[in-house]
Amino acid sequence: MFPSAIVSLALAASALANVYLTAPVSSTSWPAGQQATITWQDDGQSPSLASFGVAKFSIYVGNANEQTPLQLISANVSVANVSSLTFTPDPTIGPNSDEYFIRVESLNLKDAKSPQYPALAFSAKFTLTGMSGQFNTSVQQEIDGQSTAPIGGTAAPTSGTSSPTAAPKTTASSSGTSKAASPTSTTKSNGADKHGVTSLAGLVGVAAALFGAALL
Repeated sequence: MFPSAIVSLALAASALANVYLTAPVSSTSWPAGQQATITWQDDGQSPSLASFGVAKFSIYVGNANEQTPLQLISANVSVANVSSLTFTPDPTIGPNSDEYFIRVESLNLKDAKSPQYPALAFSAKFTLTGMSGQFNTSVQQEIDGQSTAPIGGTAAPTSGTSSPTAAPKTTASSSGTSKAASPTSTTKSNGADKHGVTSLAGLVGVAAALFGAALL
C-alpha cells in the first residue's frame, strides 16, 4: 500500500514529442510474471531523442487529467542510446485489465509550453493478464473518468499542487538493448502517487502512438 498525492495539471491537444512507442500497442496482451519488452523509435519531430535524454518508464492507469503509477519499470533509461526495455509485469499491481499504459517521463527535457513540467511520452493502452491485484476506489474513478476526460483528448486546465510522497512499486528487472542507429487503498496493487497529465510537448505517444484512433 502506498500513500498518494494529487497533481492537477492540464492536457494540451497540440502536444508534440519524439519518443514513439511501438510496443505495447492496443492489441498487446502481456501475462504477468513473464518478461515483456517495450520498444520505441524517433518520430522524426523535434526535440530529438538525445534532447529527451534519460527517462523514467512506468506502468500507469488513469484519464487525461489524473493518472496513477502502478509499477516503476526503470528509473534511468537513455532513450537515444537504447531502443527497447525488457521487464516483468508485477501481478499484484491490479486486476486483469486493458486499461494499463506505459508513461515515459524525461529527466532532462521540460515541456516546451509548461517548462515547470517534464516532457512525457505514452504507449497505447494494453492488456495485462494473470493479475492478482485490485484497483482501489480512487484509481477506478480515474479510469472511469475517461468518459469525460478521455485519454488522448483535450481537457481544461485544473488547479492543484504536487506533493508526491511515495514511488510506485518496483519489482521488475529491466534492461535496455543497444540501438543500431538513429525511443492506495485496499491492496499493494493500487499504486502510489497520482499525477495529472500536463500540457506536454512530450505527450508524443498520445498524439502519435499512445492513444491513437485505434485506442479510443
